[in-house]
Amino acid sequence: MAIRKGDILDERKRFPDSCGLVVKFVGGGEGFQKLLCCGHELTEEDLVPDILPSRGRKKGALLPGAMLEEKRQFGDSCGLRVMVIDGGAGFQGIDCCGHTITARAVNSLKFGQPREESPIPTGPAGQA
Repeated sequence: MAIRKGDILDERKRFPDSCGLVVKFVGGGEGFQKLLCCGHELTEEDLVPDILPSRGRKKGALLPGAMLEEKRQFGDSCGLRVMVIDGGAGFQGIDCCGHTITARAVNSLKFGQPREESPIPTGPAGQA
């Protein structure tokens, strides 16, 4: 069985005391081997049909909605793309196509974070 678009991987399936990382595969993935989080190796064995209900998932640097794209780090890859759904405080990387995808592969669109500040206007201000 291979990873397909729409598959959900939930760390809490086999590791209930983990940070509870949940990712959804949104593209590529023919070369997926494993995801490393909290010292655990998550594989196809951790696929779930739907997110397992679980309290206390610990968020890390990868906020919900963050998109990891293999092509951002490795141009010669299968193009694995995953979206973080929840958890992720212990995220270490994803092994795919012989590469390790790290948090540096996060797409520049960062949900839940403020946009970069625009320059302060220098013209007149106040009530018109």
